[in-house]
Amino acid sequence: MTKAQKAPATFDVVGIGNAIVDVIAQADDAFIVANKLNKNLMTLIDAERADELYARMGPGREISGGSCANTMAGIAALGGRAAYIGKVNDDQLGMVFRHDIRATGVRFDTPPDREGTPTARCLILVTPDALRTMNTYLGACVNLGPDDVDETTVAGASVTYLEGYLWDRPRAKEAFLRAARIAHQAKRRVSLTLSDPFCVDRHRESFLTLVRDHIDILFANEAELISLYKAPDFDAALQAVRDHCEIAVLTRGPKGSVIVRSDELHVIDAAPVAKVVDTTGAGDLYAAGFLYAFTQGDDLRRCGKIASLAAAEVIAHYGARPETDLKALVREKLG
Repeated sequence: MTKAQKAPATFDVVGIGNAIVDVIAQADDAFIVANKLNKNLMTLIDAERADELYARMGPGREISGGSCANTMAGIAALGGRAAYIGKVNDDQLGMVFRHDIRATGVRFDTPPDREGTPTARCLILVTPDALRTMNTYLGACVNLGPDDVDETTVAGASVTYLEGYLWDRPRAKEAFLRAARIAHQAKRRVSLTLSDPFCVDRHRESFLTLVRDHIDILFANEAELISLYKAPDFDAALQAVRDHCEIAVLTRGPKGSVIVRSDELHVIDAAPVAKVVDTTGAGDLYAAGFLYAFTQGDDLRRCGKIASLAAAEVIAHYGARPETDLKALVREKLG
């Protein structure tokens, strides 16, 4: 095999992220106010607060979650080959996570912690306006380190997808950089989602370095991109990102999305939704649609259209996983 060649991919995408069990329940604004929650934002909480809030929540659904895990499940639902690397504890919620993500068709082999902090959970309150208020106890997922990055899996994936939320801890940073090195040595691409504006605010300089030096495909929403470049508006931020990665995939909610590669620019309309029920997972499923289509060799415009369809499907119901046959939906809408 010459230097210009690479082995066939074993996986389309491998994701590295926070392995979290989502607990999703409906709530009204009075509950949000009474419990002093930050509406429509993600707030980190400790174990005591997690137990307290869980006890007060109404009936909920438990499902393997975390932004990156949702994206991998979406890729599998579209027919792609997905793998996931993330840390859980060998406890009840860890078993829920492991069983659930494997049931979606995603490969998940990261060994669990046998002791220490319990499996992470995100308590998600969905209000009648379809906004979600997330309170996250990170638990075991922050223990992910470079030794958890399986070289064979990363080298065999067309794209390695990194979740920005995981960038908080030094060992997770080491894991990201190890994965990026393995991927690029195998002539694969590396992708990053910025995850959250507050995440960008905390790590702006190191994120900029990561994007410039290691990232081929960047996912960001409008607020995250503006925060990353401290830009006055979206257009200025778009111009700034052009030279920092091969492809920038930029979502703008109901205004659709913009995909940029060098001098190539595509404006993609948001797919229509009869009623927005729950915005949880919209960005995660957009990334799933894009990465699935991209690894199948589709052009960027079609990638964006498939991504928009996947995002529209998930916001039409509660939860961050697709409930419709995404493969059939793509065939029906796009052929």
